[in-house]
Amino acid sequence: MKSLINAMDNLPKLIKLILCIPAVAIVWMIYRLCCSLDKGNVVGIVLAIVLLFVGIPFMWLIDLVCILLGGRVWWID
Repeated sequence: MKSLINAMDNLPKLIKLILCIPAVAIVWMIYRLCCSLDKGNVVGIVLAIVLLFVGIPFMWLIDLVCILLGGRVWWID
């Protein structure tokens, strides 16, 4: 799981922005879940699962802004 997290963190900014497109944004939802699973953060795991079903309509926009400003997606870990 660490290799997936490192691979996603090391992607070029353009690829990260492409992954923010609403139809493909599920990738970032899975990334959040993997980050929380890797750290054993129970609150993060529950929140990631809830956002997987509820957050798809708006999380892509938050991801887009965070990647443009900071180069990473927003997450509580």
